[in-house]
Amino acid sequence: MNDTTASASVPTGQPLQPLRIDFVSDVACPWCAVGLKSLETALARVPDVKVDLHFQPFELNPQMVPEGEDIEEHLSRKYRSTPEQRKDIRAHLKQRGADVGFTFTEGARSRVWNTFDAHRLLHWAGLQSAQAQRDLKLALLTAYHTNGKNPGDRETLLDTVREIGLDAAEAARVFDSGEFADDVRESESLWQSRGISSVPAVVINEKYLISGGQPPEAFEQALRQIASEQQAQAS
Repeated sequence: MNDTTASASVPTGQPLQPLRIDFVSDVACPWCAVGLKSLETALARVPDVKVDLHFQPFELNPQMVPEGEDIEEHLSRKYRSTPEQRKDIRAHLKQRGADVGFTFTEGARSRVWNTFDAHRLLHWAGLQSAQAQRDLKLALLTAYHTNGKNPGDRETLLDTVREIGLDAAEAARVFDSGEFADDVRESESLWQSRGISSVPAVVINEKYLISGGQPPEAFEQALRQIASEQQAQAS
């Protein structure tokens, strides 16, 4: 996959084929919330560019125990960061989130949790519709980063499913049965085999990679360039 940053205008005339966007992320990842809202802001700025958006699973902490871990202890151990560095990062995240309409609540993320079951339900939601999967993704990001809820907890997951209008009884059946576990693991392995080792990772047309919680301008620029190239190839 190639990184892309150059700009281009989108030609008018012949309708563009939808761009496939694979958004590889974890609901435990704060930069994934920034990246998703930035991408959606960019998409609103380029209404002529049609996309087919898919959310792909990635676990930041696949070995996390069910009871989770204190977030300060976790970040200190994993990244060797100091309290001052973490404070600066939180302030930066809060501002970046506000810039794109996402609220990070100070102190909401007191623990780090296992998110495998969240990915199973996201897979299930994607089988309902792309919109359902997107809505559940954003709702789970909000549940954790804004409201401080455990995104791996059964009741949190079912409440979130219910809030966005999906069938909570069917979601409970999926949760309790362990369904889609193999699908999630296969998808995780696939994206890791393609070189994805950090998130968010936005892959367009299975070729172009945009890494990290980029600002909307970066996504807009890339979308315009790729759509322009696709239009030229189709001419």
